[in-house]
Amino acid sequence: MKFQMNRRRALKTLFCSSVFSGLNVSTRGLAQGAPAGGSLDFLALGDFGTGDVAQKAVGRAMIRYAAQLGKKPDGLLLLGDNFYGAMPGGVKSPRWQSGFSAIYPGSEFPGPCWPILGNHDYHDTVGNEQVQLGYAASLNRATRWTFPSKYYRLDLPVENPQVTLLMLDTNWQTINAAIHKDRPCWMAEEERVAQMKWIEEQLASPRAPFTVVCGHHPVYSDAAHGDTKELVQDLAPLLEKHGVHIYLCGHDHDLQHMEFANHRTSFVLSGGGGARIYPTPETIRPGSKVFAVNGFSHLSLSEGVMTIRHIDANGNMLHAFTKGVNYDWRILG
Repeated sequence: MKFQMNRRRALKTLFCSSVFSGLNVSTRGLAQGAPAGGSLDFLALGDFGTGDVAQKAVGRAMIRYAAQLGKKPDGLLLLGDNFYGAMPGGVKSPRWQSGFSAIYPGSEFPGPCWPILGNHDYHDTVGNEQVQLGYAASLNRATRWTFPSKYYRLDLPVENPQVTLLMLDTNWQTINAAIHKDRPCWMAEEERVAQMKWIEEQLASPRAPFTVVCGHHPVYSDAAHGDTKELVQDLAPLLEKHGVHIYLCGHDHDLQHMEFANHRTSFVLSGGGGARIYPTPETIRPGSKVFAVNGFSHLSLSEGVMTIRHIDANGNMLHAFTKGVNYDWRILG
């Protein structure tokens, strides 16, 4: 094991930062901290890797939106299905430029881009999950594509962290086999078991005031794929037990926000990054907001409050809510 350590002075206690199995993850390029009175801001999107007009429209909306923030976003959270279809050339594929760098340019988004894997990242090109993991190491220069492992932890900013992000691989055999029957496209069972042990350890450890868990597949969804029974059974109890503030995902091609009376966790879905939009069912559960549009999400943390906004491909804010450290939440619009 190698360890990356941070100290949280705000609580006057020793804060243990990310523990990466077998990894030595550099903090170079990570968000170093918002200015006094400022905010920590991330843009999030999933299911974007089509390369078509919808992905480009969302990318342009993100650029316009970021320009209005008055600061550069501190990073992008890429929620899986990063590349649909064939990926010829692997780490040298031209799609790294056309489908990533050109649409989300470093001039507008200079911070790290933290991905997780979606089912299409495993399925559409055999071995592409390893290509995405190995892309940064294949370059002889720095890259914003920051993908140290299939699952990993971030405590941001590096000094006095405001949020702990746990980035997961939810591509389990029982989940993906129901969608893709033509070939195996999931993490090995021993990897899944190790990941579950890891997330329990991370959730039981000291964390920043806010915790966000990111996975590709939804725990709960009021759209085409519906709830993921394996995550409802195995992950949701851990989120509640350890007081996770937000579960953030994609997979369904829309934008959602769900609240349940028996959960402190808010369930947020941002799968409108560019893939074909799924229609909204006629009936959704009380406490659900579903927007069947392409778009992205903005997570902002400032002074003990997290604000999450859903933005469409025209730059319109569709929905916003705040979440406090003590799990109180309020709809803004």
